[in-house]
Amino acid sequence: MKRLLQCKLMFFLMFMVTSNFINAQDVSGTVIDDTSQPLPGVSVIVKGTTTGTITDFDGNYSLSANNGDVLVFSYVGYDTQELTVTGSKLNVTMKSGVALDEVVLVGSRNPSRTAIDTPVAIDVIDVTELASKGAQTSVNEILNYVAPSFTSQTQTVSDGTDHIDPASLRGLGPDQVLILINGKRRHNTALINTNGTVGAGSVGTDMNSIPTAAIKRIEVLRDGAAAQYGSDAIAGVINIVLKKATNELDLTLTTGANFSENSNHFEGGSDGEKVQIDANYGLPIGDNGGFINFTGSLSTRQPALRNKDYSGDIFKGFHGAERVFAASGGVVADMTLADYQTAAGSLSYLDPAIASQISGLDVTQEADIATFRDLLGFDADEQELAARGQTRADYRFKVGTSKLREGKFFANMSIPLSDDAEIYSFGGISYRQGLASGFYRRPAQGDGRANTPAFPNGFLPNIGSDIVDKSLAVGIRGKVNDWNVDFSNTYGQNAFGITVGNSSNGTLGVATQRSFDAGTLSFSQNTTNLDFNKFNEDIFNGLNVAFGAEYKVENYSIEEGEEASFTSYDINGNPVNSITPSDLLVTNNFTGAPLGGGAQVFRGYDPKNATNKFRNSIAAYVDLEADLTEAWLLSVAGRLESFSDFGETFNYKIATRYKLDENVALRGAHSTGFRAPSLHQQFFSRTSTVFVDNQPFEQGTFTNDSRAANLIGIEKLKEETSKSFSLGATAKFGNFKITADAYVIDIDDRIVYSGSFGAGTNAELQGIFDSAGATSARFFVNAIDTKSKGIEVVVSHNGNIGDKVRVQSDLSATFSETEVEAIRVPSKIAAAGQSGSFFDGQEEAFLTLAQPRTKLSLTNVVNVGKWDFLLRNVFFGEVTDPDDFSGDARVAGTPVSADAIYGGKLVTDLTISTALMDNLTVTLGANNLFDVYPDENRPGGTSGDQFVYSRRTSQFGYLGRYLFARLNFKL
Repeated sequence: MKRLLQCKLMFFLMFMVTSNFINAQDVSGTVIDDTSQPLPGVSVIVKGTTTGTITDFDGNYSLSANNGDVLVFSYVGYDTQELTVTGSKLNVTMKSGVALDEVVLVGSRNPSRTAIDTPVAIDVIDVTELASKGAQTSVNEILNYVAPSFTSQTQTVSDGTDHIDPASLRGLGPDQVLILINGKRRHNTALINTNGTVGAGSVGTDMNSIPTAAIKRIEVLRDGAAAQYGSDAIAGVINIVLKKATNELDLTLTTGANFSENSNHFEGGSDGEKVQIDANYGLPIGDNGGFINFTGSLSTRQPALRNKDYSGDIFKGFHGAERVFAASGGVVADMTLADYQTAAGSLSYLDPAIASQISGLDVTQEADIATFRDLLGFDADEQELAARGQTRADYRFKVGTSKLREGKFFANMSIPLSDDAEIYSFGGISYRQGLASGFYRRPAQGDGRANTPAFPNGFLPNIGSDIVDKSLAVGIRGKVNDWNVDFSNTYGQNAFGITVGNSSNGTLGVATQRSFDAGTLSFSQNTTNLDFNKFNEDIFNGLNVAFGAEYKVENYSIEEGEEASFTSYDINGNPVNSITPSDLLVTNNFTGAPLGGGAQVFRGYDPKNATNKFRNSIAAYVDLEADLTEAWLLSVAGRLESFSDFGETFNYKIATRYKLDENVALRGAHSTGFRAPSLHQQFFSRTSTVFVDNQPFEQGTFTNDSRAANLIGIEKLKEETSKSFSLGATAKFGNFKITADAYVIDIDDRIVYSGSFGAGTNAELQGIFDSAGATSARFFVNAIDTKSKGIEVVVSHNGNIGDKVRVQSDLSATFSETEVEAIRVPSKIAAAGQSGSFFDGQEEAFLTLAQPRTKLSLTNVVNVGKWDFLLRNVFFGEVTDPDDFSGDARVAGTPVSADAIYGGKLVTDLTISTALMDNLTVTLGANNLFDVYPDENRPGGTSGDQFVYSRRTSQFGYLGRYLFARLNFKL
């Protein structure tokens, strides 16, 4: 019996050993970081045992484990991950953890300074994460929802600005924030904003020309940095850091549309369809960390329209006569007043008494002609719509987002030459084709703009843009006698071609072409840098010394459009000039008013506008940063820069940070800054059509060195100068990080777009206006001193709930305001009583009230196994419509109408992501989940129900709910 029990026990033990042998298997895989680089030395342990290993130089590991075992992956500076074994292969991507902060490239030339350790506010935004989980797909959209103090607004019916979203930091202008890529200066766009939008009179940088799939992270320096980086860095610096990933193909398809109750002119359904395809792939170069990373992106966007049926005047009675005449076989272009008289007699809706009076008139006599025009000048909207088989919906504008097609390519490369030297390069090309619309040219305008002989029902003209953006940076960096040396050259060019479509030159009548080449704007910039820095461990507790030089060349040009885009012709087809007799001018057949020439909606650039200007600048800087003690950091920087067109400027910065303990620190900074007037502001000129109270006027923009400027008293431009002060605190408590910063920025001689000047009784000035086809003039002027101040708070939390749930939360709050401290009216203009024209209330409102002064953003990302959830709530504070202001109202202190104040709104985003398989992730989500809209436009400002929401300002747009789906495939 005892022997039998021994045999059974032996059999059982053999079974268990055999069973474990059968279930155990070799599990292997590769561990990489979040840039797809292999991680050597990662600890891999079977949870609850002592079985483990570490990854080799290539990030590979292998050990024995059973299905269902949990492997624990840990590495200094990365979050520990626990994954369940389900097969023989298990690859892992380690995510940067909260133990170590990411080293930043902007704000400090210390090669090991982290964001939380800097003496000024810096945000590090993980674009890879946000682009994969969020609804936003462009750089400006992403930053608008997550970056403190950053604002970007899509414009509508504002010429080329429809296709480039102006952006600002800390409430300042688009040209008062400097954009870098991999630490190198990025060029501006060729377009200057002049059509009644936020940022009017400024020149920004088109960050949307950079594909988001090429970006690893964005660093936002919220502090003046002109002493470190030069012109434009008054509000701060945005540095875009490109991806370096290799051996991974990352493909993403995103599609979505606006599903809103107000879609399609408030008819509901969906519109604004978007499709975007992104591809990113990298290859290693050599065995020492070299790489080349490529990104391609293709996208389309259909219009999303938010206006109602047109409620204003469309037809006058004499347009009915034109319809009757054309129906009888007549040619409207050849109509005489007698023809109008005869045709009017056949108008079925004409009052018999009026018809009788018309038939008795002698249309060869001036008195009767005036009476005739008055009798047929009545509103005939409903009657003519019925007679033509139309409705008011046929006369809608296209108010909303414009149509876009884009293609982008970017590359980032590094080739090691030795252990401490490399050649690097990055750059790309993008092409954006946009199609936006302007104001409808309606027959009832009565000024001939509708060209009814060629367009019986008027027309809706289009502005087409062809935007080509090119850039290339090449450099070499390495060590020379313990100094880090970086020698680079960065070139960039932006070209903005404009085509006017579905339009007319009224002075060409029925012979007018429908499409016009209106000209091309171009801006290029070439920057050469030589930088040195060295970290000295044995001086104080560490001293970083940096110095360098920069040489920059800029070129701005305007290429004139074709002749018909800007010319008025006489009855013989010859261009009109100052000596053209009045009897040769082309006039409206019925009203007798002279017709304006040029392409409607966007008058082309003429030979007087054409320009090709260069300038250069030379700069030298010194940047010292010392840890005087373990607790006290002090940073000092100075920069001397000399411009060929306005002279020299010196700027400095002092910043400090003091650690109260390991987790709490105080920081502060003071700096001076400057912004050189752009070449655009110095040399841009053109005549454009503007609408005031729905009525068109021709307005000219003249250069400051023009004769018109001299006659009015406009002075030449000089640089803006600034002083900024900031004070803040940082803290780390467990998984929480908190930063709070207050700032004040004083800007003197700020450049703005002036108000409108008339010619008055000055005959010479009137002649200049006539020659330019303008009735008024505007200029770029050093008009004001401003003070901007605010408080910014950022709270971040990154932690786990149990073993399976990871939560990351980011809260940012911005409270800011900008005030005009002084208006610098030139003496000649003040003496003429034109101070209100020099800087009017509308321009003041654009600077002070048209952007949200309060913005709160709370983003929560929850990871549960294969599921990711993103919930974001953003509160956009109130704004005020600049159209409610006038020069008189500002000077008199008249309170703003309550109807012009649009209240704050809360916008909610929600997305859900899950891995369908190892390499395929799907994301579904919504931007503006609850279909929130801004307050509707004030009464009288809708231009006949076309601008239901203000076109001058909007906190977050007015497109309503956007639903999207995204597929991401990695191989």
